[in-house]
Amino acid sequence: MATRSQARESVVGLLYAYDLGNENIAKFADDILEDKKIRHKQKEFATTLFKGTIENLEAVDKNITEHLKQREINDVGAVEKAILRLSIYEICFTPLDKPIVINEAIELAKRLASDNAPRFINGVLDSIQKS
Repeated sequence: MATRSQARESVVGLLYAYDLGNENIAKFADDILEDKKIRHKQKEFATTLFKGTIENLEAVDKNITEHLKQREINDVGAVEKAILRLSIYEICFTPLDKPIVINEAIELAKRLASDNAPRFINGVLDSIQKS
């Protein structure tokens, strides 16, 4: 059975594909999650996160832009942006515990992104959490 961490990792992949211009990825999200063995409760969790992030993308991106220091959102790497988008959606639009969300984002960054990404993502999310 998949964990919430694995579900989040799959959502990051979906958001990454969406950001690269594959806006039809939502049509295939169920199949992609099934291929990654994300099922039952975790599939529902992942689907809710993905759809919620996409539906609130404008507000999420505004939040990112407001908390970036000396950067523009387009300067952020695609994987890092996907992790930030997911995490900010969780922080701002769900009742999940913020420290857990931030920790999950840092762990995703360690696994999926560049060496500097965990510190960068922690800084942005910490700034958002405090505001």
